Amino acid sequence: MVVVGAGFGGLGVALSLHRAGFRRFTVLERADGVGGVWRDNTYPGAACDVPSSLYSYSFAPNPEWPRRYAAQPDILAYLVRASAVVRDRIRFGADVVAARFGGGRWRVELADGRSVGADVLVSAVGQLSRPLVPRISGVERFEGPVFHSARWDHAVDLRGRRVAVVGTGASAVQFVPAIQPRARAVTVFQRTAPHVLPKPDAVRRGAARPVASRAARFGTWLAGEALTALLTSGPVGRGVVAGLAAAHRRIRVPDRDLRARVRPTTRAGCKRVLFSNDWYPALRAPNVELVTEPIAEVTAYGVRTRDGREHRADVLVWGTGFAVADFALPRVTGRDGADLAEVWAGRPRAHLGMCVPGFPNLFLVYGPNTNLGGNSVLTMIEAQCRYVVAAVRHLAATGAASLEVRADVAERFDARLRDRLAGGVWAGCSSWYRTRDGSITTNWPGLTWEYLRRTRRLRLADHLVRAEG
Repeated sequence: MVVVGAGFGGLGVALSLHRAGFRRFTVLERADGVGGVWRDNTYPGAACDVPSSLYSYSFAPNPEWPRRYAAQPDILAYLVRASAVVRDRIRFGADVVAARFGGGRWRVELADGRSVGADVLVSAVGQLSRPLVPRISGVERFEGPVFHSARWDHAVDLRGRRVAVVGTGASAVQFVPAIQPRARAVTVFQRTAPHVLPKPDAVRRGAARPVASRAARFGTWLAGEALTALLTSGPVGRGVVAGLAAAHRRIRVPDRDLRARVRPTTRAGCKRVLFSNDWYPALRAPNVELVTEPIAEVTAYGVRTRDGREHRADVLVWGTGFAVADFALPRVTGRDGADLAEVWAGRPRAHLGMCVPGFPNLFLVYGPNTNLGGNSVLTMIEAQCRYVVAAVRHLAATGAASLEVRADVAERFDARLRDRLAGGVWAGCSSWYRTRDGSITTNWPGLTWEYLRRTRRLRLADHLVRAEG
């Protein structure tokens, strides 16, 4: 068995297999360490916006989180510790470029020319692995350092420098307040103002007891379900979220002009709702300027907006997020030569976000339509890990060669999913949740409780089980 990726998803599968007694598996990781997005994103101020009690494996709790919302170094350290028991099963520097099913097995090809065989293949490459850099003319002329927040260049000293930041998403909301005190000036270029809620963070004193940890996890999960319900239930629920965000703006931004410029023009939840206590204070700082005029081009010495004004800068940072909605995977070829990219034809889809007809013994973790707008994605990932273990256990117990979701089952699931998403909040604006044709390929339309119910057991009737490959 092969698992591709050693982030939260891949490690979750590996640890779940290990706990179930399976040892014959290999995790292929292209980098030199575990952690995925939490290994790669080391920008100043990087942290999670889900409380630590829920942003961790239920079977590997950490009672010693230093804060209610853990910072990147603490999350990475947690993953390193949690992965210790399967460390000997991880192959680092293994960049997967293709996978092909044939003769009842998968052949996984690596960039170095080697290959690995597997009876079951799990893709856990994540959704936040490919930084998105906008196409703006003139970037090649800029004379200073240019980098994306997910590839932060720590060799660049920002002290006394003029920094141009393009984007006001989740990463920028964290790193702008972190760099503002030491930069000479920070110019933030905003295309769409986000809805921002206060972040109830706090330092934790002492280790939490097991009962208290479980209670905190359950309470946080309930709060996440409540937020999801507000965002997906209709105008009244979204109005509550928008009202809370508006109250936060009014308290944090007394200046009417600035408050008008940071007022969102989209419905609450249409784009990702953010959590921060220091974003608005950072924008109010005397060395920070918020620019809402669209960018025309990058010059040798800064950024020129459409009004003709040139904003001088020494460093340019992209806070523009990730390319997510197209789920660009290595080339995957299934039964009878079916190419996954061609099957998807620009609209990724999978039964329960995990299984695709024509691709036996292939499971996607954190796959299409399993992202969330208001709760911890770890809830979804753990459900998928249990499902994968159940499938592997069935194959091992029965000696069956392959398990493949039925086409009619997958089509019914997809049709119902699209109907629900078409009338939901994410259909109301352009965002990284959607593909170029407007399809919503990332988010789950309901509560995590529903997904947990639908994945609590492996439904053999939904699959074709073959004795031979």
